Amino acid sequence: MLGNFSFGDYFKKDAIAYAWELSTKHYHLNPDKIWISVFEKDDEAHDLWQGVAGVPAGRIVRLGEKDNFWAMGEVGPCGPCSELYYDLGPGVGCGKPDCSPACDCGRYLEYWNLVFMQFHRDESGTMRPLPKPSIDTGAGLERLASLLQRVLTNYDTDLFIPIIKRIEAMAGTAYGKDEKTSAAMRVIADHARATAFLVADGALPGNEGRGYVLRRIIRRSLRFAHHLRMTPPIIARVVPDIAAMFGDIYPEVAGEAELIKTVATDEESRFERTLDAGVGHIETILEYALETGAKAVPGEEIFLLYDTHGVPADLVEELAKEKGLGVDLEGFQHHLGEQKRRSKVVHRFDARVEEVHEALRRDCSPEFVGYGPMEHAARAVALVREGKRVEVLKAGEEGELVADITPFYAESGGQVGDTGTVLFEGGQAAVLDAQKPLPGLIVHKVKVASGALKAGAAVTLSVEEGRRRAIMRHHTATHLLHAALRKVLGEGARQMGSLVDPGHLRFDFAFGRGLTTEELDRIERLANEQILRNAGVEKELLPIEEARKKGALAFFGDKYGEVVRVVSVPGWSAEFCGGTHVDRTGDIGLIKIVSEKAIAAGVRRLEAVAGMEALTKAQQDDNRLADLASVLEVQREGIDEKVGVLIERNRTLEKQIKELKFAQAKGGTTAVNWTEVAGVPVFVQKLEDYAPQELRSLADEHRKKFPSGIILLASENQGKLSVVIAVSPDFQKAHPAGKLAKALGARLGGAGGGNPAMAQAGGTDVAKLNEALADLASLIQ
Repeated sequence: MLGNFSFGDYFKKDAIAYAWELSTKHYHLNPDKIWISVFEKDDEAHDLWQGVAGVPAGRIVRLGEKDNFWAMGEVGPCGPCSELYYDLGPGVGCGKPDCSPACDCGRYLEYWNLVFMQFHRDESGTMRPLPKPSIDTGAGLERLASLLQRVLTNYDTDLFIPIIKRIEAMAGTAYGKDEKTSAAMRVIADHARATAFLVADGALPGNEGRGYVLRRIIRRSLRFAHHLRMTPPIIARVVPDIAAMFGDIYPEVAGEAELIKTVATDEESRFERTLDAGVGHIETILEYALETGAKAVPGEEIFLLYDTHGVPADLVEELAKEKGLGVDLEGFQHHLGEQKRRSKVVHRFDARVEEVHEALRRDCSPEFVGYGPMEHAARAVALVREGKRVEVLKAGEEGELVADITPFYAESGGQVGDTGTVLFEGGQAAVLDAQKPLPGLIVHKVKVASGALKAGAAVTLSVEEGRRRAIMRHHTATHLLHAALRKVLGEGARQMGSLVDPGHLRFDFAFGRGLTTEELDRIERLANEQILRNAGVEKELLPIEEARKKGALAFFGDKYGEVVRVVSVPGWSAEFCGGTHVDRTGDIGLIKIVSEKAIAAGVRRLEAVAGMEALTKAQQDDNRLADLASVLEVQREGIDEKVGVLIERNRTLEKQIKELKFAQAKGGTTAVNWTEVAGVPVFVQKLEDYAPQELRSLADEHRKKFPSGIILLASENQGKLSVVIAVSPDFQKAHPAGKLAKALGARLGGAGGGNPAMAQAGGTDVAKLNEALADLASLIQ
């Protein structure tokens, strides 16, 4: 997106003049093909387009609030907007003689939107003029590229064609062959490019925020790849082309190409497994609908499949159509709408809080002085409670305090916010947290313990010093570990996120495999060597380019100003960082790595403790060793040998128990029932504490003794039911094992499946298993 902005400077007349000049004089767009839309009540903009730009009235269209009035939300800044369209010609779109930008047929391409923010709307809906009206415009980079390159769509520009060429080769078919094929290729190209930038920016697939967006687009691209009969990996095969196209401008995309491929491939694999499981649920629902004579799959069922299993509604529709069933998409949309409505109830309160924070940021600019003293006199500029500004917070009430100056560090950059106290005349309050809801605004979450805290009152803000110093130790320890990681694993071990609190540190980094014990030991040793150096920790403000030249690490996706704060340990590490740190590395005391594990494809998480927390961890580990040595009745040096002996003895005993169980089951000493159902001999055996693999082995043994018929073995093991069904060749066509297992799994509240010869089902309800075994006739028809 391109744009230009004015905050209380130029307004409507100049914004229109600039847009027209850039479009016609610099981009050389044909002025006779440019159409304009204005808000239906905005006579001023209508007249300016004629007077300033010379656009004839016949090419200026008035549209309603839905199209040409912009608002930040139900309350807040708002105003009319004006859009620039380019006429692609009568050969595009509906072909009607009266076609205009009011028609959504595609003939008129909107490429620029000028928002004239001139009002503030309150909760009653009343709009009042802003004291300083502003301009906020947005021009589509890709749409302008399509106009300048004289092609009809964004996907025909050089921003997409190389990616689409790669997809053509992967699919073995041509772009433009038919609309369904072309649409699928466009989706994959767009989503692959978005995935590359999101992952390079530090996003990972998840269930909220940008992680959820990333998950959805990766999965959606895979669905469209299925339309083209392409098999995973999909996005990973396109990443080299994206990196080659954008690497010069966005080196992070090229630098993180391997991570992008790993993350995308892992998420595609997850979705493949989700679809495999989901298809089983769909087929159960479809079979039930057919059995009951239903004409369509209920909307509630489609929503549950979507909400619980991530199964897209269009997949349900596609499979239902194959069975001759319709789908209640209207009901699905109703349930989806209800879920969104419930979310909006929470969002409305959030929007009200955001409005208050926006106003506070305009009214005051708190000064942070927390790099020095941990106590400071201040004035309570504003108080907020339940999303509204108030004049007083009474004893027992919780709210937010904004002060003109504060030593409290607000949560940011992975470091948690400070806690402490607020003293004022006649009382005090606890600071539960410090947050930064908007850039430049520091908010103290407070609970008044005694007295009444009033807006405008003189206060003393005191940070809880012991907690802050623990945080400082852990934050500097994070920098030492980051540098050690890069020295041991290479510069590709890039930070992907962090958390620093008083009790521990958490550090996420890009790396494709688990770390060895030797690597972890070396990282821990290198970091502790820096503590023993007792080097000074330097903090300085530098112009951003100078900081980069000095080799300070910045992180893609973080926003930096022209001047940045650099925290460095000379000869070891230097990073852009606004957090609080110790003065010397020796102040940390000790660093102890606690764990290292995978949290996503290509991303590892290291957790560690520092200072007294590290000493506590070391003492706990030492005490555990002492307790273990006592239980094993050996010296500490003999623990490894004694545990090895016990493990080997346990393996021997487990093997003996397994052989005894197997011999009993083969010999028929447990409950065995023979029956005949619809002319089919059925052998049923209920066992205890058999794992699925043990049941399969036993089924193989039974098939040697009973070569014709159906063998059904069931066992409860660790709270779960496992059932294995084996079918002899002469009955596999009429009663395939996979179908029987699927039907049984549905009855057990679980799932089932397999091949015609052998299959497996599972569930958790023993009563339902007994019911199913008592009614084998309904299972084997």
